[in-house]
Amino acid sequence: MKASWEKIEKNVGVLDIEVEADQVAAALDKAFKKVVAKVNVPGFRKGKVPRSIFEAKFGVESLYQEALDIVVPEAYVEAVQETGITPVDRPEVDVEQFAKGQVLKFKAKVVVKPEVELGEYKGLELEAKSSDVTAEEVTAELERLQQRHAELVPVEEGAAQNGDVVSIDFEGFVDGVAFEGGQAEKYSLELGSGSFIPGFEEQVVGLNKGEEKDVTVTFPENYHSEDLKGKEAVFKVKLHDIKRKNLPALDDEFAKDVSEFETLEEYKQDLESNLKKRKESELQRNKEAEVVDKAAAAAKVDIPEIMIENETAQMVKEFENRLRTQGMNLEMYYQFTGQNDDALKEQMRGDAEKRVLNNLVLEAIAKAENIAATEEEINAELENMSKMYQRPADELRAILAANGNLGDLAHDIIVKKTVDFLVENSK
Repeated sequence: MKASWEKIEKNVGVLDIEVEADQVAAALDKAFKKVVAKVNVPGFRKGKVPRSIFEAKFGVESLYQEALDIVVPEAYVEAVQETGITPVDRPEVDVEQFAKGQVLKFKAKVVVKPEVELGEYKGLELEAKSSDVTAEEVTAELERLQQRHAELVPVEEGAAQNGDVVSIDFEGFVDGVAFEGGQAEKYSLELGSGSFIPGFEEQVVGLNKGEEKDVTVTFPENYHSEDLKGKEAVFKVKLHDIKRKNLPALDDEFAKDVSEFETLEEYKQDLESNLKKRKESELQRNKEAEVVDKAAAAAKVDIPEIMIENETAQMVKEFENRLRTQGMNLEMYYQFTGQNDDALKEQMRGDAEKRVLNNLVLEAIAKAENIAATEEEINAELENMSKMYQRPADELRAILAANGNLGDLAHDIIVKKTVDFLVENSK
C-alpha cells in the first residue's frame, strides 16, 4: 500500500491511497464468501454456489461495494498510521479506481488535530490567595449547619416570612396563555432561597394559609427558554401550608448531637481545621485552572468546528449521566426547564470550546517538555483503581487494553503531570 498526505487548508488535508491488486483480490474473496451466503441460485444450496457461476450470473461488479467496505477502512487506518496524522472526524472518501485485477486508488479528505503555537507557559504569574480561615467563616459554617439541622414547625396563624418553607400551587401565563412547564401543585419552596424567577418569592412573602395571589414577574433576558426571555408573566399562586424553621441553640448539646465532640468549642476548632483543608484544596484547584487558562490564552490554535461539536456532545452525555443519578433524564429536564437539545448544546458550547483548547495546549506543552507517563505511574494508577473497584490491577489493565482505553489512562497521567509542571514553574 502507498499513502501520501497533502494539507490543503488549515486543518484539512487529503490522503492519497493506493492498494495493491492482490489486496483487492483478497477483499473480493472475502466479499464473495459474505454475499454468496445470502443468494439463492437454483440447483445449489445457499452458500455453495461456485465463484465462476456466481460471477457469470450476477457479475463480479456485484461484489465491489462489499469489497470496498472491507478494504477501504483497513487501508485508511494503515495510511493514517503511515503518515502520522491525527484525524478528528470521519473522512470523506472518493474512490477513483476499483476493479478486479487492478490497483485500488482512493482519496480521503480528512480533518486533523490542529497544530498549536505555544506562547509563554513558564513563569506565569498567579494571584496569591490565603488559605487562612477567619472567625466569620467558622461562624457562617456553623450557622449553615444550624440551618441544616433546624426543625420545620407548621405555622397555623400568621403570614409567610423569608426563610419559611411553603407549599404552593402555581400556574404561569404569558399574554393570558398558560405556558408549558409553568405549573405545579403543592410545590415546596423555601422563601428567600432564590430558586424561582427574581421577584417571585418576594411576592409570596406575606401570604397566609389558603390565600391566593397573582404574582407578576419578568423573565430575565438570558433565560434559557427562547419563548420566555424578557417576557412578563403572571403566576396564579395559592399557598397551602407554611413551615418555619426552629433553629437549635448553638451550644455544647448541639455539638454532641451533630458531631463526635463534647463541647461547642472543640467542634468549632474541628470545623476550622476542615475549612482550612477545604480552602487549600479549592485554592490548589483554582491555581491549576488559572495557570492552564493563562497558558491557553497565550497560545495560538485554530480549532476545527467538529472538535467543539464532539466535545459538546460528550458534555451533554456527561450531563445526562448526572441527571440519571438524580432519577431524571434529558426529556424530563427539557420539560421542567423549557429547553431543548439545541439550546442545551448552545449553553455548553463555550465550555466545550475552552475544554478543547486547554487539552490541545496541555498536549503541546507535554510534547515540548517531553512529559510522559512511566510504566510505574500507570501501575500506580491501576493499583488506585484496584482499591476503588475492588478488582485486581492486572484484570483492570486487561479490561482497559481490550477496550482500547489504556492509552486514555496514560493520557490522564500526562495531563496531570503537565498541569503540575505549569504550577511548579509559575510565580
